[in-house]
Amino acid sequence: MRAYLIDEISRADMKKITQFLAQNAIRSSLSKIFWVKIPDDLLSPTQYAHHECQPHVFAVELGDHWVKLEFFVRSLKTMRCTCPGYCTEGQRNYVINFAHTMIQQLGIRT
Repeated sequence: MRAYLIDEISRADMKKITQFLAQNAIRSSLSKIFWVKIPDDLLSPTQYAHHECQPHVFAVELGDHWVKLEFFVRSLKTMRCTCPGYCTEGQRNYVINFAHTMIQQLGIRT
């Protein structure tokens, strides 16, 4: 899996990240996984056309001292479709910018 990893994060900062994601992402059924919606204007033509598969999201996984943001866009409604896939360049930039903005807003040192 292609992903963006930020590691060596303190426990206190991991708590800040968890709170940030609880307010700015979709909780999954797993406590350490969150889903972040890809904006409609960044969806691929196939993803945009598949209204029944929306929202399209990327995963954020939390470890004890790390955060991993996946470069894979998936549907929360179905796994059996042609619309999930690795990020386009614009989607990849969105994932990275999401991570950098979160770190900056929370004042996290990495």
